[in-house]
Amino acid sequence: MLTDALLIALLAGLAGVDLFDGLTHFHRPVVLGPLVGLILGDVYTGLLVGGTLELVWMGMVPLAGAQPPNVVIGGVIGTAFAILTKADPKVAIGVAVPFSIAVQGCITLLFTLFSPMMHRCDRMVKELNWRGIERVNYLGISILFAFYFVVAFLPIYFGADAASAMVQKAPTWLLDGLAVAGGMMPAIGFSLLMKVMMKKTYVAYFILGFISVTFLKLPILAVALGALAIALIDFFNSQRSGADTPKPSVQQEDAEDGI
Repeated sequence: MLTDALLIALLAGLAGVDLFDGLTHFHRPVVLGPLVGLILGDVYTGLLVGGTLELVWMGMVPLAGAQPPNVVIGGVIGTAFAILTKADPKVAIGVAVPFSIAVQGCITLLFTLFSPMMHRCDRMVKELNWRGIERVNYLGISILFAFYFVVAFLPIYFGADAASAMVQKAPTWLLDGLAVAGGMMPAIGFSLLMKVMMKKTYVAYFILGFISVTFLKLPILAVALGALAIALIDFFNSQRSGADTPKPSVQQEDAEDGI
């Protein structure tokens, strides 16, 4: 178990750094889930839990000081909990979200403590001390990596057996409640995403997708390919209409602007 916990902690540390540099975006649950499952020997459950957690965090967008629950720890701990305890993925989601909320509070505190370094970087910019700014960035990356490593390692290594025993002894009503809450979370995440993306011009596509799944009983792959075809048609039509529209000449623009 020590090797598995160290590998998962290493994965969490790298994903925590990736969360803030945006280099590869492998910190998303849909990617972390199968990787955690690969380490623990259950890729299927990892993919299932990771995909479900991705729906939860899909619509949670950080806006300045309003930060969503930590996506890295939620994905890692939720997937590991589901695999190690053999619990229902919905129960794992109900456990992962509160844990990720607590970790995000720690991240906010960590950034607050690290904020004075920004003033030091301002002085380095005035002094053209690029090496100093580089060292500060590497220091921040190292702290983030260590934080995510420790936070992922401790509950998985020391709490795996306790979590499994807790699930075995937990009353049915508690597990059912966590399952209901976990089942609602993907719908909440998707509704948040729809609130951000939905426009009046897209309602027709939403209705078409709803009819395809609910009444025509089409599989997700068929719906996705149909949506891709519609997107390509719309893209090529917009490209063609843009090419056919004549561009105004300089004289016309001057006359319209009154210059």
